[in-house]
Amino acid sequence: MSAIENSTLAIVGAGSVGTATAYAAMIRGVARHVRLYDIDEAKVQAEVLDLAHGSQFTGATDIDGGADLAHVEGADVVVITAGAKQRPGQTRLDLAGTNVEILRSMMPQLLERAPEAIYLLVTNPCDVLTVAAQRVSGLPPHRVFSSGTVLDTARLRWKLAQRAGVARSSVHAHIVGEHGDTEFPLWSAATIGVTPLLEWERQGQRVFEPRELATLTDEVRNAAYQVIAGKGATNYGIGLSAVRIVEAILRDEHAILPVSSVVDDFLGISGTALSLPSVVSAGGAQPVLTTPFSDAEAQLLRSSAQTLLSVQASLGV
Repeated sequence: MSAIENSTLAIVGAGSVGTATAYAAMIRGVARHVRLYDIDEAKVQAEVLDLAHGSQFTGATDIDGGADLAHVEGADVVVITAGAKQRPGQTRLDLAGTNVEILRSMMPQLLERAPEAIYLLVTNPCDVLTVAAQRVSGLPPHRVFSSGTVLDTARLRWKLAQRAGVARSSVHAHIVGEHGDTEFPLWSAATIGVTPLLEWERQGQRVFEPRELATLTDEVRNAAYQVIAGKGATNYGIGLSAVRIVEAILRDEHAILPVSSVVDDFLGISGTALSLPSVVSAGGAQPVLTTPFSDAEAQLLRSSAQTLLSVQASLGV
């Protein structure tokens, strides 16, 4: 495939994440048309107006939106951010019941308006919602997936780059599994440049030790809770990461990003959505099935899957 010309990005939900996504999309110029939809007409019109006032400074992208689903019509990519937000002390999985029901009623309406779109779920718990969206829509898994651990991976690389004294782009490490409390890094394949992470030296001294990596894992896993406790929501980081995924789709980049899609017999796991390094392009997302896992990492992935499958079973997903 090739880059999508004159593209339209529709964003469902004009809350803090949806508006951050729209803002980032305009700043990065990823789509010719950005459309923002929300059932709260006054709120979405105010957000669109605010963004439009700054559009002179963001290039050719235009912004429009409202409380009418017509704004989703014919979109190439639909980003879903609508749903109940995570409150301080609440896990992503605590949101499951409410947001699954919202999605079940919303997805058929969106599909009617944008039948050819690729659907990107950002609302939490994004893995459970990805399964629900895929089953409700009947779309193949490569066309309905979530932002997964793209932001978690960015958090990890930022921390590793600081410690190693290198650019973030030189750190090659991924967070995989559930976007939540059972996520974990693929340390066995992590490198800085081509140097295995544990062998990286700075001024002749090894930088990383296993105990420190365990601490870093906890910090990344709990980063969202820290932000939510301080300001009530995460929005800038997830908005930017969602737009990075959209960019890879609309520009047909074939970029490797750890998005979450429904897996079928990967390391014996089926029927749930997990974040794995995936090729993201105009055709959607395809997990890299040759991704290496150590025996311990494979077991962690199965445990992560089991957590999600248990939640899905309780919700009838």
